Amino acid sequence: MNDPTSIRRLYGRRQGHKLRQGQAALVEEMLPQLSVPDEGPLDAAALFGGDRPLEFEIGFGGGEHLAGQAAMRPGHGFIGCEPFLNGVVGALNHIRDEGLDNVRLHMGDALEVLERLPDASLERVYLLHPDPWPKARHAKRRMVNDGPLDVIAAKLKPGGEFRLGTDDPTYCRWSMMVMRGRRDFDWQVESARDFLTRPADWPETRYERKARRQGHEVWYFRYLRL
Repeated sequence: MNDPTSIRRLYGRRQGHKLRQGQAALVEEMLPQLSVPDEGPLDAAALFGGDRPLEFEIGFGGGEHLAGQAAMRPGHGFIGCEPFLNGVVGALNHIRDEGLDNVRLHMGDALEVLERLPDASLERVYLLHPDPWPKARHAKRRMVNDGPLDVIAAKLKPGGEFRLGTDDPTYCRWSMMVMRGRRDFDWQVESARDFLTRPADWPETRYERKARRQGHEVWYFRYLRL
């Protein structure tokens, strides 16, 4: 079955409401300084000017989690990828307001950036509240598929962590099925409480708050790279 590594197509909107003047200025002035280079191999030196542990977020939404993680670990470098322009604006606001200098952004396909990083170079990869594509015929569009997971596994260091969060029951069941079939990740769970409770170092996102307001359950998955 085809999946995002072979489809190479971004689905959904790229922009929502029209940007206000201040937001547009932020994108024009700040984003070029923080953008991942368009071409060539990537590593900590190329992105941050020196060696440091790297973490990667796929689809950072409004940037709350990305900025929260970056603030907690200023010695790490954070790479965030998001195709939605308004989400990038949100991340830029967080980076500016919190004075973060350890974040780089890519407005586009996360896999294109992941594939340019050295193997075994990432401490963590985050995939939080991805689009569930609930219809069976759209399952190939889900990021939790063996093609993307092969890339994630290759880029994570042994002992590195893959974190997945979702409030969609279909995506939860799908992810458990796909991850159970893999031999390169170890699910960090002993009881249901372990994936029903958000870890202390997992900043809450606006998607999560919205899900809670709507009465949805939220699941938190942690996998270590073997």
